[in-house]
Amino acid sequence: QVQLQESGPGLVKPSQTLSLTCTVPGASIPTGYYYWNWLRPPPGKGLEWMGVISYSGSTYYSPHLKRRTYIARDTSKNQVTLQLRSVTPEAAAVYDCAASKTLNLGGTAEKLYDYWGQGTQVTVSS
Repeated sequence: QVQLQESGPGLVKPSQTLSLTCTVPGASIPTGYYYWNWLRPPPGKGLEWMGVISYSGSTYYSPHLKRRTYIARDTSKNQVTLQLRSVTPEAAAVYDCAASKTLNLGGTAEKLYDYWGQGTQVTVSS
C-alpha cells in the first residue's frame, strides 16, 4: 500500500504560520485523478477535516479555518502543501494528508480516503 509522506517543522511558535508538505512517492499514485486533503485531530476531539485541493487546482476549506488556511500543489514535485496562519497552541496535533477519488467536504471517516500518510506531529510553543 502506497503511503503519502508528510513533512514540516515539528515546532511552531504561536502567531506564526505552520507550513507542511505532503509528498506522493515517485509515480505511485496518478495525482491527476485524486483530491488531496488535510486533516488533524483537535485536542480532545476526533479527526477534523481542514481542506482539500482537487486535481484541477480548486480548493475548498473548512468554514471555520477558511480565513487562515491555504492549500496548494506542485505537480512537478508531486507535492501538496498546507499553510495555517496565526497558529495558537490549540493547533498542536498530528497532521495527516489523505487522497480520495471523490470530493469529501468535511468527511473524516477512514473509508472515504484511498491513501493516507503516516502523519506529522506539530507542537505550538514559544
